[in-house]
Amino acid sequence: MRPRGKPAGMTAPVTRFAPSPTGRLHLGHAHSALFAWRAARQAGGRFLLRIEDIDPLRCRPEFADAILEDLAWLGLDWDGPVRVQSRHLPEYRAVLEALAARGLLYPCFCTRADIAREVAASAGAPHGPDGPLYPGTCRRMPARERAARIAAGEVHAWRLDMAAALAAAPAPLSFAERGEGRIACDPAQFGDAVLGRKDVPASYHLAVTHDDARQGVTLVTRGVDLKPATHLHRLLQALMGWPEPAYAHHPLLLGPDGRRLAKRDRAATLADLRAAGRSAAEVRAMAGFPD
Repeated sequence: MRPRGKPAGMTAPVTRFAPSPTGRLHLGHAHSALFAWRAARQAGGRFLLRIEDIDPLRCRPEFADAILEDLAWLGLDWDGPVRVQSRHLPEYRAVLEALAARGLLYPCFCTRADIAREVAASAGAPHGPDGPLYPGTCRRMPARERAARIAAGEVHAWRLDMAAALAAAPAPLSFAERGEGRIACDPAQFGDAVLGRKDVPASYHLAVTHDDARQGVTLVTRGVDLKPATHLHRLLQALMGWPEPAYAHHPLLLGPDGRRLAKRDRAATLADLRAAGRSAAEVRAMAGFPD
């Protein structure tokens, strides 16, 4: 736990750890947090903490408090105040309005059941990193009908018109991955992704790219499972004129059964390990970062 000073001639990075408060942190979270923390501290940079709590059905305040407790127990410190996404919804709404004003978004009134039926009826429906691609039902809706349904108060999400967005963005797009160089982007694999949910004026993709820009993050570190999302995130950065960070996607920490550690599988939490008598140093070593 004694990071080295900043190497000569290297720009100090700004990294972040951005968990969602949907449960207690487990070893996989510890690995990701330590990865980001060390990447910053070893280069004399800054490490930020963000709570990504825009899902009102799954996120709970007590878990947000527990995240701070667990990280402090691990020996991690962070710079500046903790950014809590649910306190910044007007900022995300402003981004949606800016994109909509350029004709890059459209309202989507479909339910999940609607989409599932249409996908099932379409043989060989294309899939992307987030699952089956949206079939474009509401994109084909006449503008007058859209306006009438919005005026009537019908609940809707906001989707990115991928074809219009690609036409508006500079090409070609790519991102810098540590250890791999520049990687060409293919945002179209996400189709017309949701940028504004029905319950909140944001989605993960919009909120995370906005906040990385807002907080001055220069090195995005996260699990390799989120690497495909970078293709879409670079498109949003280009459309909004946000700075381009570098990326470092780390391998996932796996359990004894070879599966990734996950809250839904009741992976042992840091609180469980602490209660069982494990020290912070032992847990850091279990997470892949021995002192």
